[in-house]
Formats: sequence, C-alpha cells, structure tokens
Amino acid sequence: MRVTGSDRTRKPRVAVVFGGRSSEHAISCVTAGSVLAAIDRETYDVVPIGIARDGRWVLESGDVSRLRIESAAQLPSVDAERAPVALARIAAGTELVVSEPSRPPETLGEVDVVFPVLHGPWGEDGTIQGLLEMSGVRYVGAGVLASAVSMDKAYMKVVLAAAGLPVMPSITVTTRDWDADEAGVRRQVDELGYPLFVKPARGGSSIGISKVRDASQLAAALEEALRHDPKVLVEVSAEGAREVECGVLQALDGTPETSLPAEIRITGDHEFYDFEAKYLPEEATALDIPAHLPDELSQRLRDLSARAFEAVGCEGLARVDFFVMPDGSLVVNEINTMPGFTPLSMYPQMWAATGVDYPTLVDRLIRLALQRDTGLR
Repeated sequence: MRVTGSDRTRKPRVAVVFGGRSSEHAISCVTAGSVLAAIDRETYDVVPIGIARDGRWVLESGDVSRLRIESAAQLPSVDAERAPVALARIAAGTELVVSEPSRPPETLGEVDVVFPVLHGPWGEDGTIQGLLEMSGVRYVGAGVLASAVSMDKAYMKVVLAAAGLPVMPSITVTTRDWDADEAGVRRQVDELGYPLFVKPARGGSSIGISKVRDASQLAAALEEALRHDPKVLVEVSAEGAREVECGVLQALDGTPETSLPAEIRITGDHEFYDFEAKYLPEEATALDIPAHLPDELSQRLRDLSARAFEAVGCEGLARVDFFVMPDGSLVVNEINTMPGFTPLSMYPQMWAATGVDYPTLVDRLIRLALQRDTGLR
C-alpha cells in the first residue's frame, strides 16, 4: 500500500497519538506501546506523538520499554520535556511540525492517518476526533458524535434505550445536584435501591468507581466519583450477573463483524473488575474465551453488539460489555469506542480467539481509516 505525497510515492505515515489529560493517561501509554510494537514498519512510516498530562503535544521516542506498567506506584507517562509538535494544514495535506527553542520549525512530512489510542476525556470523547476532522486528517475509530455519546454513559443509555436495547436503571448526579440538594439526591437513589454502583459518567478503566451497599456509603462514593468527573452515574447493581464482552470490528466494506464473546471472572479479592484486576499482572482474574454460553445466547449477544455499534454510529472498532442476568436475559452495560490494547486487554484477545491476530487487527484498523474520508459520511 502506497500513497502519493507532494514530492514522491511513499509509505502511508501513521501518527500514533497517546497519553492525554485524562486520569487514564497511563493506560493510554501502555496501549500505545502495544500498538507501536505491532505496526508493520515495512508497510507504514510510524511517528509516536505523546500528549502530556498538561496537554502539550510532543514528539515521543517510541521506546516501548518505557510504556509499561511496572506496578500501581510506577505508571508510564509521556515525557513533557521532549520537542513540541503540532499539526499544520497545508495545500497538499496536513504535516507534522516540530518546534524547538532557538531552532527553525522542522517538518516531519505529511500525516496520512492518526491512530489515537487515547482513553477517557480529551481523547476518547470526540474532542481529538473533532480536531482531526478540522485538520483534514483521517483517523482510526469512531467519529465525533459516536465518541462523545459512548464516552458519556448517561447519554449512551438514552441512545441505546431509544434503539430498543436493554440497559440497567440509573440516575445522573452532578456536583451542583449534590451540593444544592443532597436530600433530593438521596431520595432518588433510595428509589433505585441498593446495592448499586457509583461511577464517573465519562470515565473508564474502573477509575473512581465504588460499589455502595447501603445509604451510609453513598456520600463517600459520590465524592470519590465527583473527584474525577462533575457528572456521575448511579446505577443499579446487576447482582448475580456474569460480565461478558464482545468485540466489534468493521469489515473493509463497513459491515460490523463480531468476535467470540469472552467472560471475565474475578478470582482474587476484588468484588468487581476494578483497576488492579484489569491492569496489574499479579492480580487474579480469569478470562473464558469463548464464554461458556449456550449457542443461542452467544449469537443473541453478538447480534446485540452489532446493533449497539450501529445505534451510536460507531466506526472502526468497539467493545460492547454485557451483563448476563441470572434468568438468561442480556443487558448492555456500556460500549467502548477505544478499548484497551494492552497485553491483558480483552478486545485483542477476543479477536485472536476469533482468528484475527494482533498485527492483523492493527493493520485492518489502519486500512479502514485510510479508505475513509473526513467530514460528513
């Protein structure tokens, strides 16, 4: 695969953008390490772009060894002191320009596609997708609207429910709600019933989530979630449910294809699938790929995954998370438009079990992005 640049025929240039301002900065770095290691350098030119925690864009080293989680106290981070980099729109396309003090700006050449492996706000929520649309740069994954809707769990539920998909009962609580009318919030929560989960509405990686068993634990859980997001989802706990996930990947013709479902079983001391259970290698979780489900239920789950993908207008990829209730019914928990690509992540593992290995998965996503124009589509 070649593209015609302004001066010569060359390999497509892929900018892998990672880090970001959200609380999931470290997870984005880990995902980037896996993606950078998997991209075929014989087919693509690759440029690693880090977004520091303060929002600065820098030209990163691409050293994947420093993009790993060593422990909960030693998480990877973008080096904010590296050379600043920016996208610059020119007549022939969009270039990456490096600007260092006391040196004239240096162009790294045109960018053909951005692979944004950003998790959480300021990246997975439609913000960088809007920037790339305005810059005229193709990119991997969902567009502005699908990214924004899927990132905001409250609006995601509204869209999924309107499409006839089952979701858990919940209410939304903002910082203003809690400060102005604590008694009113408590009444609404009491109507939902306990136990329940309190989670940042626009967060991920299980950061800021608490399980609340009774009213005495509500205030602490809300305050913890509100530290991460001024908008919080309070949701009925799916007691006795199994957590099953399914990957969705577009074919080159745009048709959503689904992976074999996988089940997460927590075998350690964790009551739910929290940050440590997800990302720290020493933590005890078991993955069943494929999930042990009756064939009819497995197929129904895959069908609902494709419906959820299309209901929010996703493109490229998504992971759809379900609760399989004790009576065999299915409830959509959430849809993730940029699921993790860490070595422990479910999405790549599900596709590997379905016959699409990691390098092929990465290549297909880049090819999908290269054939898709920016703008209305």
